[in-house]
Amino acid sequence: MLRTASRLDHIEPFYVMECAKAAAELARSPECAERPMVFLNIGEPDFTAAPLVREAAERALRDGRTQYTDATGLAPLRERISQWYAQRFGVQVDPARIVVTAGASAALQLACLALVERGDEVLMPDPSYPCNRHFVAAADGVPVLLPAGPEQRFQLDAAGVEAAWGPRTRGVLLASPSNPTGTSIDPEEMGRIVRAVRSRGGFTIVDEIYLGLSYDDRYGSSALAHGEDVISINSFSKYFSMTGWRLGWMVVPPALVGAIEKLAQNLFICASTIAQRAALACFEPESIAEYERRRAEFKARRDVVVPALNAMGLTVPVMPEGAFYAWADCSAHAASSWDFVFDTMRRAHVALTPGRDFGRHGAERWVRLSYANSLAQLEEAMARLAASLVAPR
Repeated sequence: MLRTASRLDHIEPFYVMECAKAAAELARSPECAERPMVFLNIGEPDFTAAPLVREAAERALRDGRTQYTDATGLAPLRERISQWYAQRFGVQVDPARIVVTAGASAALQLACLALVERGDEVLMPDPSYPCNRHFVAAADGVPVLLPAGPEQRFQLDAAGVEAAWGPRTRGVLLASPSNPTGTSIDPEEMGRIVRAVRSRGGFTIVDEIYLGLSYDDRYGSSALAHGEDVISINSFSKYFSMTGWRLGWMVVPPALVGAIEKLAQNLFICASTIAQRAALACFEPESIAEYERRRAEFKARRDVVVPALNAMGLTVPVMPEGAFYAWADCSAHAASSWDFVFDTMRRAHVALTPGRDFGRHGAERWVRLSYANSLAQLEEAMARLAASLVAPR
C-alpha cells in the first residue's frame, strides 16, 4: 500500500460534494419520479457563458489558436481585466500585476505556495469556504479559524485580527462576498484590517470571486482600493458564468509577480488558451449587459428566498448582499444540520448543504442554500420546505 503524504491528514473531505452525490442518487430513484429533486446545494450559476463568449471559443478552435500562452496569461486579456477594474470599481490596476490562472483555485494555490512557510498561521473567518483553509494546509501552513457570528456579519474585523495575531501568524485570508454566507466586509473595516496586517508585516489575501455579484453599492468595492500590497483572487466562474472553463486571475503586488510567474510556469504552464480567448468577449458591452441582467435576477431570487426562510423558522440573521447563498439557522427544527439536510432531501426532495464543511464553531446549526436556480424552482422548494417542517415526522 502506498504511503501518502502527512499533509493529507490536515485536509478534510469536501462534504458538499458527498451530499451532492447522495442527492443525485436519490434524484435517480423511483421516489423522485413524480416529484423531482430541487437542487439548491451547489454553488454554480444556472446560467452558462454568454453568447459572445461561446462564439469566441468556437472561433479560437476554428482558427487553431490553441497554443500555450505566457504563464501570466494573454496580454490582451490582462489589459481587459485592468480596464474592467477601472470602469466597474474605480481602481487603477497595472495589467503587469494581473496573472491569469486555471481558476481561482489555482490562484489561491499559487498565493499560498508563494507566501506560506511550514507552520505559518493564516487567520480566516469561521464560517468560510473550506477549500481556502485547505490551500493553506497544502502549503504546510496552519489555518486558524476565528469564530465570526452574525453580529460581525460572519466576517473578520480588525479588532479580532489584532487580538488573534501571534508570533507564528503570517497573514489573513478573507472572502468578500463570502461563501457560504453571501455577506461582505464593509469597505472601511476592510481598510482597517489591511492596515492592521500591514503594520505587522503580514499579507492580506481577499477572495473576491463573487464581487461582481454584489447587490448593494456600499459593499461593491474591491479590496484593491486599500493598497498595492493587497492580493485579490477573482474568477470567471460566478459573475461571468464560466464555471467549467476553469479560468480565473489574481492581482498581486509588483514585487510578487516574478515569484508567482515562476510557480505558474512550473505547476500549470498556463491557463486554458481557448478559455482565455473566449474570456476576451466577457467584456464586450453586449456581454456585460447580459451579466447585469443576471445579477438583477439573482437579487430578485434572494428577495423571494430569504423572507420565505425567515417565515418558516430557518432564520437568515444577516441579509446576503452578494453571491447567491443564504446562510440559515436550522436549530429550531433540528439539533444537527447534517441530519436536517438529509431529512429534507428525503421528505421534501430539496437538496441543501449542511454547515459541516464551512466551520468548526457551531456549524451544526447552519445550512447553506444556493439560490442559483430558477425562480419557479425556488418557489417550489420554499413551498415544499414549509410543508415538510409542519408535517408529522
